[in-house]
Amino acid sequence: MLFRLFLVFSIVPIIEIWLLIKVGRVIGPLPTVATLLVISMVGAWLTRSQGFRIIVAIRDELAAGRVPAAHLLDGAFILAGGILLLTPGFFTDFIGLFMLVPLSRAALKRWLKTWLERRFLQGNIVIQSRWR
Repeated sequence: MLFRLFLVFSIVPIIEIWLLIKVGRVIGPLPTVATLLVISMVGAWLTRSQGFRIIVAIRDELAAGRVPAAHLLDGAFILAGGILLLTPGFFTDFIGLFMLVPLSRAALKRWLKTWLERRFLQGNIVIQSRWR
């Protein structure tokens, strides 16, 4: 696990710098910075609007007496997408916007569900309770 984190924190900045250099060479430095700022502003607006929708949906589910598990997962993806949009760079912006679009979030939720089911069936995930 530590090695995977090391790879993520090593490779993502390299990808970001490479993309910034490539885009900067094509459109110039000022348009590159302006593009990043516009993407961040649009992302912040999208995060805010999607977040408010999810909060309303969670409140409605709770009022109806149901557990809002799917909406909580949507909220987690929206939060992660918003955080990724705050980091400068095209790669993280793309992933952040991907997490904010409802269709791609649905695909992420399906993938996560199948991944978790597979891990549970293989016995790779063990749930232990510390409450005795």
